[in-house]
Amino acid sequence: MSSSVKKNILLTPGPATTTESVKWSQVVPDICPREAEFGQIMEYISTELTRLVADPDHYATVLFGGSGTAAVESIISSVPNHDAVVIVSNGAYGKRMCEIAKVYGVDYFEFKSPPDDAIDLAELERYIQSSERTVSHLAVVHHETTTGLLNKIKDIGELCKRYQIDMIVDAMSSFAAIPIQLKEMNIAYLAASSNKNLQGMAGVSFVINEKSKLENLKGQKPRSYYLNLYAQYHYFVEHGQMRFTPPVQTLYALKQAIEELKQEGVDKRYERYATSWKTLINGLARLGLSYIIPEEHHSKIITSILEPHCAGYDFQSMHDYFYSKGIMIYPGKLEKLNTFRIANIGDITYKEMELFLEWLERYLSSIKCG
Repeated sequence: MSSSVKKNILLTPGPATTTESVKWSQVVPDICPREAEFGQIMEYISTELTRLVADPDHYATVLFGGSGTAAVESIISSVPNHDAVVIVSNGAYGKRMCEIAKVYGVDYFEFKSPPDDAIDLAELERYIQSSERTVSHLAVVHHETTTGLLNKIKDIGELCKRYQIDMIVDAMSSFAAIPIQLKEMNIAYLAASSNKNLQGMAGVSFVINEKSKLENLKGQKPRSYYLNLYAQYHYFVEHGQMRFTPPVQTLYALKQAIEELKQEGVDKRYERYATSWKTLINGLARLGLSYIIPEEHHSKIITSILEPHCAGYDFQSMHDYFYSKGIMIYPGKLEKLNTFRIANIGDITYKEMELFLEWLERYLSSIKCG
C-alpha cells in the first residue's frame, strides 16, 4: 500500500482537492450500513453539520446519497404544497431550481436578476407583493457558482420574515466557508454537499432544516419516493439508518473532513480561501485579464474570468495544458459571455494559486497572447 497519493490541484468548484488523511479515511473494514456502529457515525455527521450553522436541539440534518442537486431536489419536491414558490434566478443554479420545480409540477414564479450584480431587494419585494397567488416559499442560491456572485441571504431572509415566507437556500458552494446562521438569517431549509468547502468526497448531500418545519411535512402527499425529505428524516429518527443504502466510504471521508474543519475553523478556512483569491485576482490584473463580479459582491471562492481576446486561444486546449500539469480548471457557464472559472477551495493555499498563475502566464505567452 502506497503511503501517499498523487496530489492534483483542483481549481474547480467541487469536488475539491482533499487532504491525504481524508483520502485514507475511506480505507476501513467493510461494514453493513445497517449496523448500529455505522448509524452512530451518521448521527455524528448529522449533528456536527447542524452545529456548524444552527442549534441541533431545534434543527436537524437529513443525509442523502447523491450529488448536491439531490438535496435541492429533495427540498423543492418535498416542501411546497399548494401555494406558490418564488425562485430567484441569477445564474445556472437558480435556473436549475426552476427546472426542478417544473418537473415536479410545483407552482413557481421565476424572479430574474442580473448574473453579475446584487439582487434588487425592493424589486423582489414588489414582485412578491404583486403575486396573485399566495407565496409560501422563496428559493435562492447563496453563492451562485456560475459567476462567484454572493447573494445577500440575510437581507432576503428579513424580507421573507415580513411576508411569512419560508426561505430555501442552496448553500452548496458557501457552506463551511462563508459563515451562515440559519436562525439569524431566517433560513428554513438549507442544501449543501460533502465535496466543496467541507473538503470531503463527492457523493453525500444534505438538507439542514428546522425540526418543526420537518414535522409539518408529515402527511403531505409525496412527489418523490427516494428524495422524500420527511420520510428520510423520520426513518433516521426511528431507526438510525438511511432508508436506502448509503455511500459508506464517502461518509467515513466526510466524518474525517468534518474533524479537520473543526480543527481549522470555518472563519480560518474562509480566510485561507480569501488569501488565495487575492493572489489570483492580483495575478489576473498583472496578466491583463478581468473578472466579472465586483469585489463588494464577490464570494472570494470562485471567479468567472473573461476569456482573453486573441486568435490562438481555445479553452479546451488551455484545459488540456493545465491537466497535463496536474491542475484542473473549469469552463464558464454564462450564455452571453465567454468565460472560464477558477475556484480556490479545497486543500490548497495561495502557493498553488501562484503556481497556476505562473503556468497561465507561460500558456498565454505560448499562444502569443498578451
